[in-house]
Amino acid sequence: MSTTTHRVRTALAPASNPYQESVADYWNHEMNPVNLRLGDVDGLYHHHFGIGDVDWSVLHGPEDTRDKRIIAELHRLECAQADFLTDHLGTIAPDDRLLDSGCGRGGGSLVANKRFNCHVDGVSISETQVAFAASQAKKRGVNDKVRFHLKDMLETGFETGRFRGIWNNESTMYVDLSTLFAEYARLLTCGGRYVTITGCYNDTYGLPSREVSTINAHYICDIHPRSAYFKEMAKNRLAPINVVDLTAATIPYWELRAKSSLATGIEDTFLTAYKNGSFQYLLIAADRI
Repeated sequence: MSTTTHRVRTALAPASNPYQESVADYWNHEMNPVNLRLGDVDGLYHHHFGIGDVDWSVLHGPEDTRDKRIIAELHRLECAQADFLTDHLGTIAPDDRLLDSGCGRGGGSLVANKRFNCHVDGVSISETQVAFAASQAKKRGVNDKVRFHLKDMLETGFETGRFRGIWNNESTMYVDLSTLFAEYARLLTCGGRYVTITGCYNDTYGLPSREVSTINAHYICDIHPRSAYFKEMAKNRLAPINVVDLTAATIPYWELRAKSSLATGIEDTFLTAYKNGSFQYLLIAADRI
């Protein structure tokens, strides 16, 4: 009879360098209506964009309810994105564990738990986000299976082989990919699944475009080239099994958002970057081998 030893690492303290401190500070104080008002629709608070065809009829009808209709439609599109990511996690059993890496206010963790009735751990370097997400799990009565932690996704401290699946939803641009994927190779069980939806700059365009640089400055992030994802996955035993270009699918979301009261001024930059080919929106699913 053999026994399996799970190696546990001590997690780095969140915000271990000045850049991480600036990111944590940003998200600790962030109260952007484009995140909060969409989540108010049904209590699922996401921190990502949407995909799918827009129901443009929301722009018509009574003027006094126009904004409410647009917000509901934007939330439907971001929920469609979360569902699309969850679809790619594969077969998950109730006893399996998933990691929502860069969990934001916890919407994705709640979506995965509802889909699979499984255990989900969410991690963020924002104390405010972790507290908010934990309150949502408790409100829904799932805090026995869905838990949130103030941890650095680059070194979580969870034991080796703990997770059947891990995902990032628009959070990889805040970290070094080589360090990130090495940690995921450690955390995933053999045959486990990693999924990311991310914006990346198009290598064939050349260097990052002016629009990509503007997005970096707006979100205090560092968008990676598309090739870096596949290079670092290959180095860390993550074998891509599915790559989906969602660029065309996300453009309608941005076109509608630009017409809403929630527009932040970055909408035209995203639309230009997507349409000129310098920026892409991808889903990548990979198995741990």
